[in-house]
Amino acid sequence: MDRREFLEATSAALGAGALAAAGTGALSLGIEQPLAAASEASSAGNLHLAPFRFDVTPPLGHSCCGGWIKPVEAVDDPLEAIGFVLLGAGKPIVLCVVDWTGLLNEAHLKWRETLAAAAGTTVDRVTVHCVHQHNAPFACLEAERIVLAQGDLPHIVELDFYNRCLDAGHAAVTEALRHAQPVTHIAHGEAKVDKVAGNRRILGPDGKVVSQRGSASRNPEHQKLPEGLIDPMLKTVAFYNGSEKIAACHYYACHPMSYYGDGRVSADFCGLARRQRQEEEPQCTHLYFNGCGGNIGAGKYNDGSKEMRPVLTQRIYDGIVGSEATLRPEPIANLRWVTHDILPPPHPRFDEAEIMKQIEDSSQSVVNRNRPSYTVAYIRRYREQLPITLAALHINDTSMLHLPSESFVEYQLGAQQASPERFVACAAYGDGGPWYIPTAEAYPQGGYAASVAWCDPQIDQILTDGIRQLLAQT
Repeated sequence: MDRREFLEATSAALGAGALAAAGTGALSLGIEQPLAAASEASSAGNLHLAPFRFDVTPPLGHSCCGGWIKPVEAVDDPLEAIGFVLLGAGKPIVLCVVDWTGLLNEAHLKWRETLAAAAGTTVDRVTVHCVHQHNAPFACLEAERIVLAQGDLPHIVELDFYNRCLDAGHAAVTEALRHAQPVTHIAHGEAKVDKVAGNRRILGPDGKVVSQRGSASRNPEHQKLPEGLIDPMLKTVAFYNGSEKIAACHYYACHPMSYYGDGRVSADFCGLARRQRQEEEPQCTHLYFNGCGGNIGAGKYNDGSKEMRPVLTQRIYDGIVGSEATLRPEPIANLRWVTHDILPPPHPRFDEAEIMKQIEDSSQSVVNRNRPSYTVAYIRRYREQLPITLAALHINDTSMLHLPSESFVEYQLGAQQASPERFVACAAYGDGGPWYIPTAEAYPQGGYAASVAWCDPQIDQILTDGIRQLLAQT
């Protein structure tokens, strides 16, 4: 059986299992009982860590951000997928983060399946996240099938390129396992990032969204307004072999774009800051995870000029270095990996037949045809009962949470408040199927994020309860 046959067989088996579980009612609720919770406690023993990285830069002409902004014309700096395999705590655990806009639904699952196959583990022990740069691919295989059927729309993601990335990931993990090194200690730290994040949603006197600050803004009123609700802290979780730092995971909640839409591929300011730190510490693998930044952007401080990209890069870099300055390694005493499956229902306002009419209407703009294909993809996913997996890696008093999509910052702050005795670092932008995940209160406030949130507002309670389930199993 070759790799693609393996993936097809695994997808079919997982889908059959999800359908069977749906009959119990556990999956559709996603609250009372996880569909496929997996937990394993382990004392520190013969732990090893195998870092990997591989190139995921799209070719010239490839769509950026789902095909509704300018396609790739040049590459200012490459895009990477970076991660590690943690060995010695039961079946291997894989963490990976990708310099793409998003991986959604089946496209996200196939990445996890590929890395699981290479690492010799199961798909429930693999988490994959995106940094969410916009001059980058935005992969959803069902959306690609929908737009291809129209015959006159740009690709969502080119399948040959997508499959080459899977092959590169399989090869990178396989090679990394040959060079795994012991991991004995863990440390966490944090530092405030100055003048980057601000809440994007600006409310009027009636409590409704009157403006969005976005990733960049030249509106003086946007810049005068306060930052609003954000998480100002950049958090780091680092792994050590004795006194040597061998991997560092950095977390900050903010849309990572200084400017985009010009067809020039870039890891942008968050990726560039990560790369700068990597060059300084080549012996340590640095990973950057976007936190719950669905309603957070740099528009208060960023006017979208080219001159601001290095400024924002320096501010994130300073946050990384500042958080690492507070690291105090301690021996790994215990470790637990836990998962919780959810499947929030689509919002009832979305009607698949009506959306397909819009997609098929050649008089509509590309964005008004390509973007709704992601809505239909989630509706079909829900019908097939393919769950979204939340996960957490608990080590000593540190919890690394792995959450889906463009979750609002309230979920991150809520997770930290729910477990104040622990150091909680949140990575969002995992499975991007739901697109935005606002709070229940945000839906009636309106605004862009609420308009492109595919799920019913009950996703708030479902996700919140899922996070609590993960934190309760430390």
